[in-house]
Amino acid sequence: MSLVQLIAHADERGLAASGLACLDRCVPLLGGDDEILRPLWSTLAHPADADAWASRLARVRGALAGPGEPGEGEAALLARRMLAAAPSEPSAAGLRVWADACSLAALRIHRLLDPAGEDAPEETGETGEAGETGGAGETGGAGDAEETGGGVRGGSPLVAAELRRQTAVLELLAEHGTGGLRRAHEVTTEGRRVLRAVVSRRARGRG
Repeated sequence: MSLVQLIAHADERGLAASGLACLDRCVPLLGGDDEILRPLWSTLAHPADADAWASRLARVRGALAGPGEPGEGEAALLARRMLAAAPSEPSAAGLRVWADACSLAALRIHRLLDPAGEDAPEETGETGEAGETGGAGETGGAGDAEETGGGVRGGSPLVAAELRRQTAVLELLAEHGTGGLRRAHEVTTEGRRVLRAVVSRRARGRG
């Protein structure tokens, strides 16, 4: 299935994991550490608990959703919008809109941060703006990436890898339910490390 189809058919847990994974991979843009979203991940391992999700989401927002820095770039603004758009009530309808918006935003972020013309970090992993409607496979939503039967065509390596990671997370949850969470988190952690390296190198270049 395509990424658009996977989002359309995902259950509440899969949608929450999809949106959360996109946000987690972009945490370096918000100055967050690698464990900041773990409490939200842990809620997905248990039957739906709206109160636990809402309270942990509020704590994460308190830690990460401060005012943007002067001159903050578009990528960081997109990440902040992803966090701001997370639904406090984890209903299927709200989570589907969020997961779709996060997919678009994460792909846009990776396109913006792609170190064009530079030696990119070694990239072997799998795989818009938050709050906007549209699917990850629609024109303009996924930047220059285009899904094909054999992978991604026309996108940068960084965008292509993000698209593969997004697909992998949704497939793992669809096939294994809660049993896929650990691997989904591992896929996400790998992507976060790649993006953190890109962000750090860009900061050094500006310095």
